[in-house]
Amino acid sequence: MKRFSIIAFACAAAAVAAAVWINAAISGSAERRIYYQVSAVPRCRTALVLGASVKGRGRLSHILEDRMLRALELYKAGRVSRILLSGDHGTRQYDEVSTMRIWLLRRRVPPADIFLDHAGFSTYDSVVRARRVFLADDLVIVTQRYHLPRALYIAEKTGLRAIGLVADRRRYVHIRYYRFREFFANLRAFMDVATGRRPRFLGPAIPITGDGRKSWY
Repeated sequence: MKRFSIIAFACAAAAVAAAVWINAAISGSAERRIYYQVSAVPRCRTALVLGASVKGRGRLSHILEDRMLRALELYKAGRVSRILLSGDHGTRQYDEVSTMRIWLLRRRVPPADIFLDHAGFSTYDSVVRARRVFLADDLVIVTQRYHLPRALYIAEKTGLRAIGLVADRRRYVHIRYYRFREFFANLRAFMDVATGRRPRFLGPAIPITGDGRKSWY
């Protein structure tokens, strides 16, 4: 019994150490590719905005609103020429990407420059689909600081040239929970990359060099 306890403890300690190492490796690999100012961001064709929750009557959550504001800044500054909005449109009643599209249209972004990824059900799916469905080869990923290392890790490991722009513009109510959750999300990303998991949906190509309106429906 004592020997079993020692082995179990050793296995648990090894698992914890591996989890910590994976998280440290993901965070460390992304640091040099994270930008805080729009003016410092190298020019890329596409800004990838990762989805987050939307509320009733087309209102964006604070996290998503801040991502959209930063993407709009990138576009207006000429740092990107296309905006790819990726999020959850799993039901008719819940549609992140169309809400995001309307937000940009109201701010006079040309419709042809707005692309919608209706099947961005996870960060992994969003990044892989950006490459395999929208044929993007370089990206500025726009999301909060805690989220960027994972997104950039996935991009690097799946063959995308990507940098990240920090979208934080305020203190978020549940930020401690988001950071805690990210520890485990990084482990999932590591496994997804290692196994080459396919996104839930792929579908025909919609080149990011074309007209974004072809992706709306």
